[in-house]
Amino acid sequence: MNIFKALVTALQYSIPHSTLYAILVFSALASGNLAAQVAGDYQHWRLPSIAPQPADNLGTPERIELGKMLFFDTRLSGDGTLSCASCHLAQFGWSDRKAVSLGIGGKPMDRNSQSLVNIAYNTGPVMWAGQKLSLEDQINGPMKNPNIMATDIPRLLNLLNTTPAYKQRFEQAYPGEEINLASIGKAIANFERSILSQATPFDQWLAGKRNAMTGQQLRGLRLFTNEKKTNCVACHRPPNFTDYGFHNIGLASTDIGRYQLQQMPVLMGAFKTPQLRDVEHKAPFMHNGSLKTLMEVVEHYNQGNLRATVGEVSVDIRPLHLSAREKADLVAFLKALSGPVQKMAAPILPE
Repeated sequence: MNIFKALVTALQYSIPHSTLYAILVFSALASGNLAAQVAGDYQHWRLPSIAPQPADNLGTPERIELGKMLFFDTRLSGDGTLSCASCHLAQFGWSDRKAVSLGIGGKPMDRNSQSLVNIAYNTGPVMWAGQKLSLEDQINGPMKNPNIMATDIPRLLNLLNTTPAYKQRFEQAYPGEEINLASIGKAIANFERSILSQATPFDQWLAGKRNAMTGQQLRGLRLFTNEKKTNCVACHRPPNFTDYGFHNIGLASTDIGRYQLQQMPVLMGAFKTPQLRDVEHKAPFMHNGSLKTLMEVVEHYNQGNLRATVGEVSVDIRPLHLSAREKADLVAFLKALSGPVQKMAAPILPE
């Protein structure tokens, strides 16, 4: 007997404690150990202990620290008011709690600020529409955009090359390399890859801590993985809860998304599936920040029969017919994917 299924089914249907106890005893005798059973069945759901790194930009303490300084330095923007950290704040799930972020001069950007949590595990292109092929190249987008950071590239490179502390940091991190957009991007990418989710109730449960998740969260997990009911797991696949693919999910938005780069009808209005770890801290949600709460997200998918403003809605979007309890269970499970609120103070920057 699969003890996970037995336990979740019992919790979902409120089986009497005496019956539940019998199930647990029988299952424990059959499997020998609850933690071993869970680990055996769901081992592939665990995040790898070491995040992948590109061979040409391996992480080192020197590179991560340099990247952190650049990430927090407002001098990367044209008017000295914005840094990467302006739109990616640790306490907000490495996003910024705005529907769409504000660029230089307070200009609204086109899209919501994506979380940077676990971006080290990303495969394929990055950003909502996959505009950049690598994390190293990603910083070029906002820096060169006149509505976001509007970076004065020659001025910035002169600043970094003539600031002794920065020059020393670059030499320690990338010996013999020039200080240019490429080395700036490599350093920032290294810092961003260090932003990882902490131990969540879900991860603790996977490790065998039976009380780490509540009965409601376990019911939500069962719904999340039920192919005939919600099939959330089809796109939000473990261990990072994303397929890294692009989908049109029927939002009221004229943004053509991935189609801008890849002219296939199915990609009109399609955006990258976000990962769900630390999702509780990241609101609002979706590429346009149109859904304010996790319950609104669940309600959106529950409706089904959605019509997209541009393109065609994915064939996987259908009415789910969830009860109020089931919707609450799903939200509870999503919260189990979040660890403690992260905090990070800005480093002392070279003058």
